Amino acid sequence: MGGLDLAEELDDVDSSTPAVGTCPGMCPASEFDRRKCQHRLHRLELGPPPSCQPDASLAVKEYSRPAAGKPPPRPQELRPPSVLLDTVRHLLLLDDDAKGDEAERCAFITDRLRAVRLDLTLQRLTSQPCAIPILERALVFLLHAGYRLHAQPDTRFDAHLHREQVQESFAALRRAYREGQAKDQGVVAASEPRFQALFLLYNLGSPAALRQVLHLPKGSRTSPDIILALAIHWAFLERNFARFFRLASALPYLPSCALWHHLMGARRQALATFSHGFSARNCRYPLARLARMLALGGAEEAGQLCREHGLTVVDDSVAFQKGTWKDSVVPEHPWPSCPFMEGKSGQETLLDLAERLCR
Repeated sequence: MGGLDLAEELDDVDSSTPAVGTCPGMCPASEFDRRKCQHRLHRLELGPPPSCQPDASLAVKEYSRPAAGKPPPRPQELRPPSVLLDTVRHLLLLDDDAKGDEAERCAFITDRLRAVRLDLTLQRLTSQPCAIPILERALVFLLHAGYRLHAQPDTRFDAHLHREQVQESFAALRRAYREGQAKDQGVVAASEPRFQALFLLYNLGSPAALRQVLHLPKGSRTSPDIILALAIHWAFLERNFARFFRLASALPYLPSCALWHHLMGARRQALATFSHGFSARNCRYPLARLARMLALGGAEEAGQLCREHGLTVVDDSVAFQKGTWKDSVVPEHPWPSCPFMEGKSGQETLLDLAERLCR
C-alpha cells in the first residue's frame, strides 16, 4: 500500500511549538515578490492576456521541502485552514480551464496541493477535523488527475510519485476522521464512508486496506459506498472477474478513477484464470464477448491483449490453452479510450463534483 507520510518531512524542523498561520492570501507576499523578481511565476499565476502581468491574487504558494538548519516558517508565511480551503477550491477551478497543456497544469496543481498539506503539517493540523474538507478536495483532484494523465509518458507524468501523494493524502485524511470521531463522540462525518470506499478501491487487493475498512464503525461499514467497494474487493480476491468487472463498470466517475490503475492487472489475472480453467483444444470464446466482460473497447483490443499473453486468436475467437499462456509485461496504459470510463464524467466541473462529494 506504500506511500510516505508528509509528517516525516518535519524531522528536520524545530517542532517544539506549532506555528499558527496568519497569511491572508494563497501565497505569502514575500514569496510572491521573490518569485516575481526571479521570473519564476507560473503562467497560471499571471493575469489575462495580452499583458499577462504578475498577479498576487492568482499566485499560489509553491512546495518547498523543510531542510536541516532552516528556521521554521514565520506565521505570516503559513496559511490558516480557511485560506487553505479557498486555495484548494481555486486550484480545482484551474483544472476546469481547458486551455493550455493538461500535464503542465496538473504538475502545477499537484505541487501547490503538496504545499497545502505541508502548511497543515507545520501547524500540526493534518489530523484535525478542520483538515477534512481540505484533504477531501485535494484527493478529488489527485484521483481525477491520475486517470486523466494515465497515457502520458514518464517524462510528462510521474505515476509513482503521484501514487505516493495520493497515499499520503489518504493517510492524513483517515487520521483526521479518527480524530474527529474522538472529539464528536463517535459521530461519523457524512462524507467519510465515501472516501473510505475510495481508499479501498485505490488499494484493491491490499489485505491491510481491507482490514482497516472492516474495522471501521458500523455506521460507515454499512453505507452503500463501502458495501459496493467491499463487493468489488471480494470479487477480485475470489477471482470472480465477471462479477468484478460488472460491479466496477457501474461505479460513478471518481470511484472509477480510484480503481483505474488496477484494471490492467485485473484483466491479466482474468485471462490467466480463463486460460487454466477453460483450457481445451477445440474450445473457442468470442472476442466481442470477452471485450464486454473485461471492459475493453472491442474485439480488436481483446484480441491484442490475448496475443500479448500467448493465446491463440482465430478469426473472432480466442482459444484458452494453459500451455500457451505467458505472463508477459503488457503496456500499462495501451487503451486510453476504455469504455470503462465513457460517459461517467458528465458535464459537471471538477469543483462542482468536489463540492457535492466533500464535507
